Amino acid sequence: MALHIDETCINCGACEPVCPVEAISEGDEYYKIDPSICIECEGYFDEPQCASVCPTDSCKKD
Repeated sequence: MALHIDETCINCGACEPVCPVEAISEGDEYYKIDPSICIECEGYFDEPQCASVCPTDSCKKD
């Protein structure tokens, strides 16, 4: 499964540099996660890093 970023994103950019597979990019309205790339940090970290650094809890599991 992949995570997604919802409309509560404030475009702070904290999530983009912590993604180990570079699945996060700046979107038109807010950051987005490419579901074909996102691995929920499995094999890298115990929990998804985007969710752990997000100040608005905008990174959600699908």
